[in-house]
Amino acid sequence: MKKPVAVESASALIDEKIKALGDWRGVMLAKVREVIRAADAEIVEEWKWRGTPVFSHGGIVCTGETYKSVVKLTFAKGAALKDPSGLFNSSLDGNVRRAIDIREGEKLDEAALEELIREAVALNLKGKSNLKSKSKPKG
Repeated sequence: MKKPVAVESASALIDEKIKALGDWRGVMLAKVREVIRAADAEIVEEWKWRGTPVFSHGGIVCTGETYKSVVKLTFAKGAALKDPSGLFNSSLDGNVRRAIDIREGEKLDEAALEELIREAVALNLKGKSNLKSKSKPKG
């Protein structure tokens, strides 16, 4: 089993990826990262699956993938999140994940993304507290 990348190293690798992209995708990934950090000061940056930025707090919140024509934010538990602003526009058929594809020139609804991040963190933490309460012996 591979050792996980240290948080400091993961953040540096994400910095490098943003710089290496050198186009609108790097700019958008940096913007998304900024919004995620603003939404939750305790977010942890990870580097998984051979080069995917992952943002976690109490479990995976979302990934920040880059493809030729989109920057994709995939929310691990997206199907369980409310999305009143309609940010989710990809992977809508799955039972668990949902994604946001951002294309070149599209404006990011930062306030709606911040709210979605907060809701995803709250869902992760709620799941953790439910696990703790279930494992406590009843006395």
